[in-house]
This record gives sequence, C-alpha cells and structure tokens, in this order.
Amino acid sequence: MKNQIKVLTITLFLLSSSLVSKGQLTNLIFFSEQGERFSVVLNGILQNSTPETNIKITGLPAPSYKLKIIFKDPKIPGLDKNLMFQQGTETTFNIKKNNKGEYVVRYLNEVPIAEMPPPPPTQHVIVYTTVPATNVTINNTQVTQNNTTVNTSVSSGEGQVNMNISMGTPAISSSTTTVTTSSNVSADGEINHQNTINPHKDHYHMAGYNGEIGCPYPMNDLDFRDVKNTINSKSFEDSKLSIAKQVTSANCLFASEVKEIMQLFSFEETRLEFAKFAYPYTYDIGNYYKVNTAFQFESSIDELNGFIAGSRNK
Repeated sequence: MKNQIKVLTITLFLLSSSLVSKGQLTNLIFFSEQGERFSVVLNGILQNSTPETNIKITGLPAPSYKLKIIFKDPKIPGLDKNLMFQQGTETTFNIKKNNKGEYVVRYLNEVPIAEMPPPPPTQHVIVYTTVPATNVTINNTQVTQNNTTVNTSVSSGEGQVNMNISMGTPAISSSTTTVTTSSNVSADGEINHQNTINPHKDHYHMAGYNGEIGCPYPMNDLDFRDVKNTINSKSFEDSKLSIAKQVTSANCLFASEVKEIMQLFSFEETRLEFAKFAYPYTYDIGNYYKVNTAFQFESSIDELNGFIAGSRNK
C-alpha cells in the first residue's frame, strides 16, 4: 500500500511539473569561446542575419529544436545539433574546439528565467522568430525587415551600457533607399537570400557602368583572391560549390568575379548551379552576360537566361 501511495505521489508530482512548465518560454544563449562570429538557425529559420560572437534568443515556446550554427568565416564548417532543455529556463551553450581541434556546441549551464542575470553589453539579444531574420545597413542606418532593432543605452554609477535588442516586429525606416531581402535555410543548412533588385542611391560606383545593381558594395580584391584560393584548395566539386555559395551569400561580387569562380569548377552542371545562385549577389547584373563564356554548351546559357527571366518576373 505504501509503495502504491509513493508511486502515485511521484506520478502526480511529475504531472504537475509538466503542467507548470507547459506554456513557459525559454531563453537560449550561444557564445563562441574564441570570439568567432556566427549565425543561429533554429528549425531551419535564420534568427540573426548579422553574425555575432554572443547571442541570446528569448521567448522560445518549445522544449527542443534543431540547431545549426553557421560561421562568418567560410573556412569553418557549420555545426548541427539537436537541442533539448527545460522550459522556463535560460540555457547556455558554448561553441568551442574539442581536443581534436573540431568545433562543437557544448551545454554549459541553465538557470530559471526568474534568476537570470542581466545581459552583458557584448551580448546580442533577439526574440525568437519563425520568420527568417533580415538585416541591411544603408547610410549607417540599420534597416530591418521582420525584426526591429532597438539601440538602448543604460546609465549607472559604473558607466554606460549599450545593448542592441531585436524584436519580432516590422521596422519603419525613413530611408529612401531600401533593399528587401528574404532569407531561408535549405535542407542541407545553406542560407539562401533573395534580393529584390532596386536602384541603390548609396552604392559603389563602377566606372562606365550605369545599369541595374544587385547589391551595393562589391568585396575588395584581396578578399576575393582569398575566396578563390579557399575554394580552389578543396578537392571535391561539392565542397567547392558549398564554400562558394556560403561566401557569395554574405558578399557582393562583380559579374567578372562570378565568372572566375565558375571556372574553378570542373563540371558544367556545377557552373550552371553557381551562376543561378550568384545572380542576386552580383553588383553589375547588367553585365551578367559575361558569365556565359564560362560555359561549354549553348544549352547552359539558354537555361541561365530562362532562370534570370523567371526571377525578374516573380
């Protein structure tokens, strides 16, 4: 009889704990031990489009998520992990190198939400969203779609603390120059951005070019050479393409540079796939015809032209 009462008591306790935790929101903190910048993807949704070193995501309703960490440095491979945690807590994870020199995500600690300390000034705080985060800076003004960025200064006796807090509401910008960007993460974890091509009033000016612009500021020559060397250092075609996409999605290229990257691939199919991917990330899209000389077959040129025409009509 005593054993039955004991079992019943434990069952009621577990049930009541479950009911109490149900509906409670959770915070997650991710930070890199050596200061590497990264973006967080939860259940295929990009949470922060600007890579940071310390990120707090608040208001998570579920007790588990599929996590992907994507580093700003294209040389560092992304990380995948299934997260499970207690609801109603603030759980911290550390991004570090293990004994083998490989990057890993490790559980560090958790505290109840009611006991959580204030965020440090270096921590980027965002509210969990099921709409992919977007973030564009123009004229030193941050324009955010689906996430509103609030710059807050808190003064105390020990000095001033500055925090950037992003909230899941549409931003209103007085800027007359806008870039609309939608982001999603494919099944293999790649971040894909689609830019609505608008005339940029604040952008790099290419001598002798007055055509449409797909992105405002192309990467510098030194960085581009490093990108080519990194891509070319890979032995497998798939690895080259993956790195090329990752770098391109975070930068802006000239049409001539797209062509140079295409020529690093051995197969026509890979060149065509990259040419389609890189189109929205090309500064001088009016010169995109220049990439055609990287193809061996006319059918590839026709397919690329059809793709471009279709993307313009969307």
